[in-house]
This record gives sequence, structure tokens and C-alpha cells, in this order.
Amino acid sequence: MSRVTSRRLTPPERYRFRASVAPLLVPKHDPCGRLGTDGLWLAARTPDGPATLHLARAAGDLVATGYGAGAQWLVERADAVAGLRDDVHGFPAVAARHPLIERLARTFVGVRMPATGRVFARALRAVLEQKVTGKEAHRAYRGICRHFGEPAPGPVALVLPPDPAAVAGTPYWVFHPFGVEQRRTQALQRVALTADRLEDCADAAEATRRLVALPGIGPWTAAEVVRVAYGDPDAVSVGDFHIPHTVAWALAGEARGTDERMLELLEPFRGHRGRVCELLAYGGIGAPKFGPRKPVRSFARF
Repeated sequence: MSRVTSRRLTPPERYRFRASVAPLLVPKHDPCGRLGTDGLWLAARTPDGPATLHLARAAGDLVATGYGAGAQWLVERADAVAGLRDDVHGFPAVAARHPLIERLARTFVGVRMPATGRVFARALRAVLEQKVTGKEAHRAYRGICRHFGEPAPGPVALVLPPDPAAVAGTPYWVFHPFGVEQRRTQALQRVALTADRLEDCADAAEATRRLVALPGIGPWTAAEVVRVAYGDPDAVSVGDFHIPHTVAWALAGEARGTDERMLELLEPFRGHRGRVCELLAYGGIGAPKFGPRKPVRSFARF
């Protein structure tokens, strides 16, 4: 029988569960997780073995239930997964440095940044999202998860995130039918080969240093990873196609921005720069669009 363990969590006042945990899943459908009326289901590979976490609202609280060999490990950090370890006490004073950010901070006061504590699962998604459309990246992610899929423990039909050893030992051309070319595949496999060291990092800063030391992994990918794996509120996705324009427009009324200008405008919010970018996304803030959308590539048959 699969191991089952549970605990009850008390969220802060005005906590917004769905908005807080939604970043943990690929939009529309994620083979490794599900967010519905019955709460969040999330499959994970933990240091103690495979596990599935269920988070559900119950009379104002959150009930965390874990299944599988790694259930205890995952349930012990369920509060982090739900974003309840996210420290926002000093943020209102920081947000007050710009009227738009102050307004967004009040509007989305109940949204917290989750921290899964698992690096490789988030790195898989981040590497696949390098320099392609979200639609293409998410399609590749679903295909790869299903290809390497092993059933996750628990009562719902999920698969575990791919085993790093299996990813590292697979020829690059196996990834081609999923729309992933050799460059991204090799970057992913480098992460997979060092997955044990990456999972063993003490904090987001150490994880960032180890990630960017790998060929094919830059500041954008590292920020995308540590923002979710560690709940790092200061992680800025330098090199993003849209975010510099969004920040320049929102904070300075400039329709176009560079990474350098983005970092300059975000400097007053240091410590929470990533949180500010997230708030702009929550608020639907975007710079004016002057050109066509980036097309989905068609080099491979899907």
C-alpha cells in the first residue's frame, strides 16, 4: 500500500490559493500536476522517492496530503509549495516607491510565491522555453513528460517528472519529434547530468551560480528556475523577449526597453524585483505591440 501522510496548514488572511500555486503547472494541461475544484495535485521526485502532494482548502485552512515513498518529505514542505513561506512583510514599503506597483501589491496582496525545493523539474520546463513560443515549449514539455512518464503514487492519474538519469542517457535525436532541437536538448542533458549537485544547493544564489556555469544555461533560464524552486522574489528573467518592454512601459511610460533599462528601473525594488515583474503579469500590464507575434516553428513533425 502506498504511504500516506497529511498535515493542516493555516494560510494568512486574504490568501489566494489558486493564483499562488498556478505557476507550478504548465497551462492547460500538465501531465505532472492538476489544479481543479478539488485543489492542487503535484507529482514530484523527492530525496526519499516518488510522491504526489494534494493541497485542498478546508474551512479556511489548507490540508496537505502526500502519497508515496516521498510523502513525508513533500508534506513537510507543503507550506513552501503553497507559498506560505514567502516573506512579504517588508514589501508594502518597497511597493510604495511607485504608485502602480503599490496599487498592484494591494490588489494581489493574497498571492504568494511558491517554492518546490526541486530544481530539475523546473529546469526542464525553463530550458524548453528558451527562445520559442510558450505554445511550442509547453507542447514539448507534455510530450517529454509522457515519453519518460512513470505513474505517480496516489489516487489520480499523474506521471512523475522525468528522471534526470533517463534524460541524460537518451540520444538527442529522440527529443526531435517533440520539437526540441539539438542545442536545447544538450543544455537539458547538461542540467540532468548535474542534477544531484543542483538539488543539493543551499539557496537560490548557489543554484544560480551552478546553473549559469553550464553551457546553454544563462541568466534567463536560471531565474525561471530559482523563482519557482526557491521562491526567490528577486529573480529577474534577464533576456526575456517581453519583460523589459513591460517594465519600461509600466514604470516609465516607455514603449520599448532593454535589459539594462529594465534593471535600472527595477533597482529601487531590489530584493523583490522578480515579485514586481510577477505583479505586472498578474495585472495584465503589457507594452504596446508594434509587430506580428512570433510564429510557432515547424522544423519537426509533431
